Amino acid sequence: MHDLVIRGGTIVDGTGGPPYPGDVAIDGRVIVQVGGTAEPGRRELDADGLLVTPGFVDIHTHYDAQATWDPLLGSSCWHGVTTAVMGNCGVGFAPVRPDQRDWLVGLMQGVEDIPIEVLNAGLPWTWATFPEYLDALDGMPRAIDIAAQVPHAPVRVYAMGERGLDGEETPDADQLVEISRIVGEALRAGAVGVSTLRTRMHRGADGRLIPTNRASDAELMALAAGMADSGRGTFEIASDYSAGSLEEEFARYRNFARRSRRPISVPLLQDHNAPEQWRDVMAQIAAACGEGLAFSAQTAVRPVGVAMGLDSRAHLFSACPSYQALARLPLAERVAQMRRPAIKDRLLGEARAGAGGMDLARLFLMQAPIDYEPDASTSIAASAIKASVDPLAMAYEMMLEKGGQSYLYGPVRNFAAGNCEVVRELLESPLAVPGLGDGGAHCTQICDVSFPTSLLTHWGRDRRLGGLLPIATLVRKQTLDTARLYGLTDRGTLTPGMKADLNVIDFERLAVLPPVMAYDFPAGGKRLTQRADGYQATILAGEVTFAGGEHTGALPGRVVRSR
Repeated sequence: MHDLVIRGGTIVDGTGGPPYPGDVAIDGRVIVQVGGTAEPGRRELDADGLLVTPGFVDIHTHYDAQATWDPLLGSSCWHGVTTAVMGNCGVGFAPVRPDQRDWLVGLMQGVEDIPIEVLNAGLPWTWATFPEYLDALDGMPRAIDIAAQVPHAPVRVYAMGERGLDGEETPDADQLVEISRIVGEALRAGAVGVSTLRTRMHRGADGRLIPTNRASDAELMALAAGMADSGRGTFEIASDYSAGSLEEEFARYRNFARRSRRPISVPLLQDHNAPEQWRDVMAQIAAACGEGLAFSAQTAVRPVGVAMGLDSRAHLFSACPSYQALARLPLAERVAQMRRPAIKDRLLGEARAGAGGMDLARLFLMQAPIDYEPDASTSIAASAIKASVDPLAMAYEMMLEKGGQSYLYGPVRNFAAGNCEVVRELLESPLAVPGLGDGGAHCTQICDVSFPTSLLTHWGRDRRLGGLLPIATLVRKQTLDTARLYGLTDRGTLTPGMKADLNVIDFERLAVLPPVMAYDFPAGGKRLTQRADGYQATILAGEVTFAGGEHTGALPGRVVRSR
């Protein structure tokens, strides 16, 4: 008798092959049968009319802090994610010396918009080295598996001391050796990769640019040497190509790949100010692959956009003096004040007089079912014209709906032409994998953690402005492809002998729900959360962790370590 049998579902096994009917049997933590009719199980789940898929592997999260206090890791846990990779974009909390903690906290706030007060209240700081950090994470049972990359910025500062805070300073010969040693030590202890950030748009709380943004070739080669010495890990490079031309930067990355002999992953979004640059990046990736180097792009599965509500960090009226006078009021009181005609008139006048703000022709009301590829005819500007009302006044009233828990959606990446054709091209490319959901980050402004669900619903069923993609391809992208990029060879497909991480999905009901602001972070910090409908069960290591979207109490998740 098997421990668990998922009976009579449509199996989408993660390989990209066509779906087929059958049972999945699990003994202990391992899949033992896929397809056919399984022997009885001590527990059985009826999957008739449902999809059975591998658990989703999300390779781009920022749970580096949240993982120390939250065993569920919401919102990823509600979107079929069974493995989350964190430590992206060169920022994190290990290695660290006591006098460097405040700087790492300030850097994470500046880059990933996680408030300093939340981090100060939540982080236990029971580690110094990266292996100690992994051990601290391993001490907490959790609902999903986590894997960690060693981030460049903490490594640099740990090796260089205060000099490392200044990006104009370069490590000396001994410090380069120390950088290599730290990276090798972290990877041998189980880090699944190394990440760096090379942009001019990210600053710490002290206003200084992240010091890795123009790291020298020698410093990059020190990272590469640590990776080569360990023989492990993927190198993630988040770049805006401001440290040199695209060609110069990719020459560096190819040299890194040759020295490290490790795969390289490059986050890639369409910049609305340079809407064709992504094609140049993909051409560079293809050229590197043509040289026998392992390069790939991480791409978002829909437009990246701000979710703008009254409790967001910024919104249409947040800079208005009259709003600032209300900003510290509890949400309900703020809404009541904003409903007063005199205050409304004053706020609208101040907003119109102010510079900047979102283009209302590219701003949309978020409501169920959420359309992340909205037609221009549904924008606030277009809707206001149809209703013969002022667009800004319409946006104002929309933000007051649901007691101030209504959100406006403004796409800022991957939507230059008002559609998702760029995303489709990237998803169809064998050189791109889904990523960039940023779970754990951008707490009050961006909510893209629901990417895995959007990947299936939008591209597999709901898209109206263009063609769909095969469900088997979409599942493979979020399971086998993402798992293999980070060397996770024990998961990602429904195959006998693989780790028993699965989802049982009612595809007809599957839906991303509107975001909700929760106030459950340490120090009463707030964050956007987002749930889904349609996940009948999520299974981790053979245990049902979520049933009908609710946690069962099971916490079989662990830290995944490179091997």
